[in-house]
Amino acid sequence: MTQRPLDPDLSEAARHLTVSCRITAANDPGRYRHVLRGRRELTEFFRAELGWSLHIHEVSGVVRLHKRRHDVPADRGPHLPRRTGRGDLAPAHVLVLVALVCEQLWRRPRISLRELLQSVAQVCAAEAATGRLPSFRIVAADGVSKREAQTARENIVDAIRLLQAEGEITVDADLERAVTDEDAEVFITADRDSLANKFASLSPTLLALNDRPPAQHVEALTAVSLPDADPGAAAQRRAGVEGRRLTALRRVADDPAADPGDDPNEVGYLATLTGRERALNVASALGLVSTVRRDWWEITDPAASGTTGAFPQGRRIERQAALALLAMLPEHHDRFVTVADITTMVEWIRAQTPRWAAGYAERTTALAHAAAADLVAARLLHATGDGDRWQIMPGVHLWRVRVRHREQPRSRTQAAPEPNSLFSMATTQGEQQQ
Repeated sequence: MTQRPLDPDLSEAARHLTVSCRITAANDPGRYRHVLRGRRELTEFFRAELGWSLHIHEVSGVVRLHKRRHDVPADRGPHLPRRTGRGDLAPAHVLVLVALVCEQLWRRPRISLRELLQSVAQVCAAEAATGRLPSFRIVAADGVSKREAQTARENIVDAIRLLQAEGEITVDADLERAVTDEDAEVFITADRDSLANKFASLSPTLLALNDRPPAQHVEALTAVSLPDADPGAAAQRRAGVEGRRLTALRRVADDPAADPGDDPNEVGYLATLTGRERALNVASALGLVSTVRRDWWEITDPAASGTTGAFPQGRRIERQAALALLAMLPEHHDRFVTVADITTMVEWIRAQTPRWAAGYAERTTALAHAAAADLVAARLLHATGDGDRWQIMPGVHLWRVRVRHREQPRSRTQAAPEPNSLFSMATTQGEQQQ
C-alpha cells in the first residue's frame, strides 16, 4: 500500500504516463529527468498498486508504461493525426497495419514507402483468405477499383502517421503527397530498439491466438505470463481479491468514473474500508481528485495532464446541449433515457431561446445523439447497445449546472432586464455559459 504521496514532479509525470504511456528525452526532457530521478519509486508504485510495468530505456531515451487491462475501454486508443488537430479514433484495420509496418521495419529499419506497400500487400494477400488479416490491395486492376487502391494507401499512411506521432519512426518527405502520387519518393527510418520496446505482449505464436476464440484474445494479450489454456481459470483469478483490487484501482487511475457495483463479489472492493482507503491513496498519489458516493466514484484531473477529456469545458453547441441534458437527468423518471426524450428536451430549450442551436433547427435528433455521446465519454451515460437508448449513471447526481444568457449591452436609461435562465442551480462540478 502507498505509504506516502509521490513527489509533485513525479506525480505529474505519473499522471501524464497514465494517458500517454510514454515519455521521451527528445520531446519531453523535463518529465524524462523527473522519471530518471525517481525511477525506483515510480516503478514500484505502478507495479504494487496497479500491476503495470514501467520500462525505462536510457539508450533510446524512452520511458514506457505498459498498461494491462482485461476490460479494455472501447472509447480509448490512438487518434489519427490531422492537420486541423486530433482526428477520430484509429479504426481496427489501421491498427493492424501499424503492427504490420512495425514488422517490416524490424526486418528493414530503412525502407521506401513503395517497398513497404508491396511487402504489406504480400503479407495480407497470404492471410486475407483465412480472415486473419484484412484485404490490402494497392494497385487498381481487375476486381480492384481506383478508389479501393487509394483507400488502402490512405490507411497505411495513417498507420505511418501514428508511428511518427509517437516518435517511433522518421519520415523524410510529405506524407500527404504520398496518398495521391504513386511515384512519390518517401523513405521511412526506424530504430530497432524502439520497435522492440513498443509492444508489451508476448509473441502471438507463443500465446497460440489462432487456437483461441476472438473473445479470449484480449485476456491472452494482457497476460503477464503465458495465460492458462482454461478460460475459467482466468475468470476465477479476476474474481479473487487481488484481481478485484487491480480491476478497481485501474479504473480509478485510468477512467473518469468507477462503479463500485462492477464487482463479482457481493460487497464491491471499493465499498470496503480497505479498498476505499487504498483507492483514495492511489488517486491522491497521482494528483487526481475523487468525488465519492456509495454507488459511484467520479475522478477528475485538475491539472488536465492525465486526460484527453475536457468535459464540461467547451463552447460548442453539442457540449452545451450535453450540459443542458445533464441538468435534467437527475429529475428523469426512468433509469434509461432515449433519443426521443433528449430530442424533446432540446426542442423545449429551443422554444424558450429560438436563437440557440439555430444550425440544428431541423436536426434536433442529431444534436440529441451528439449530446448523449459527450455524456457517454464522461461516464455519465452508459451505452446499452441500442443507439437510441442509454442508461443513466449515478454520477449525474454529482453535478449542478447553471446556464446563463449573455446580457445585451444597455444604456443608462434602460432598466435592467429580467433574468432569463433556463436552469438556476448551484454549480458543484461544472458550469457552462451560453
